[in-house]
Amino acid sequence: MKKRSLMFLLILIFGLFLAACSNADNTTDEGEESTEENNETSEEGSEESENNEEAQTENWSEDVVVLTGGEAGVYFPLGVAMADIMDEHVDGVSATGISSGASVVNANELHDDAAEFALLQNDIAYYAHEGSEMFSEVVDGFSGVFTIYPETIQIVTSADSGIETVEDLEGKRVAVGDIGSGTEANAKQILNAHDITYDDISAERMGFGDASTNLQDGNIDAAFVTAGTPTGSIQELAATTDIGIVSINDDKIDQLTEEYPYYTKVELDENTYENFDATATTIAPQAMLAVRDDLPEDQVYELVKSIFDNLDAMENAHERGADLTIDTAQDGMSIELHPGAKKFYDEQ
Repeated sequence: MKKRSLMFLLILIFGLFLAACSNADNTTDEGEESTEENNETSEEGSEESENNEEAQTENWSEDVVVLTGGEAGVYFPLGVAMADIMDEHVDGVSATGISSGASVVNANELHDDAAEFALLQNDIAYYAHEGSEMFSEVVDGFSGVFTIYPETIQIVTSADSGIETVEDLEGKRVAVGDIGSGTEANAKQILNAHDITYDDISAERMGFGDASTNLQDGNIDAAFVTAGTPTGSIQELAATTDIGIVSINDDKIDQLTEEYPYYTKVELDENTYENFDATATTIAPQAMLAVRDDLPEDQVYELVKSIFDNLDAMENAHERGADLTIDTAQDGMSIELHPGAKKFYDEQ
């Protein structure tokens, strides 16, 4: 009897031992399976994240062209700097700044999908969207990113010309810019505000360089120049000639800025140019960056952010680059902002 009890006890203990081992094996197997499931979940999450990033950028423009202006102007170094920033700081983008014929050409190139970004005057952008002035039909398909600096309208004369007001231009030989240029549009608007037409002056169509040379040679009496200051052609003139810059009266400035929303008032002081010992009050459209409408919102957001995160590179490229700030980026914006740019500003 005792032997049977002992035998039963041993069998019971052995059975419990086998059950414990079996549970331990199952726990280990379940643990391994759980770990494998977690790893699979982690891998799936990583793949999903990568897929989301790829989906986000798959419709981006990989090759981005930034149209600028002539290599001797302000647009070129600033536009190249913007392209370099985008290229270096935004993944999945190869950006290049290219010299071009500036504002009017750039508006048409954006319209024709020949570039992604372009620098141009905000008044030219306005005319393009309205189909007015030098545009015989609406030229659109692009929107605003930011304005940078004033393209000051300077009515330049020699200091001894006797021309002190816009009204004094009547009967004089005046360079009004190239045919169909933004400068010529500016000149017409200012003259018209003073009830002066081309019939009242001897209008000469020529660019800044030719106007400077003709002023120096005495072939013309005054010239309209629309450009960021200091303007190279005027600097060259001022190095050899005492110059004057004609002021626009405040009432006329109010009239012009009310009629043309892209203009802002600008004050020039005696430090603007050598041999310029006066001050002048005038108006200016703004140099601005525009982008094609069909660029994705998230791409434009990232590209704009990269520029504002690297403003030191803009300033290093040209002194006018220091004028670009978050606070002034929408001053004088004459067309609708791109949604990507708007999103960036709304977050600031």
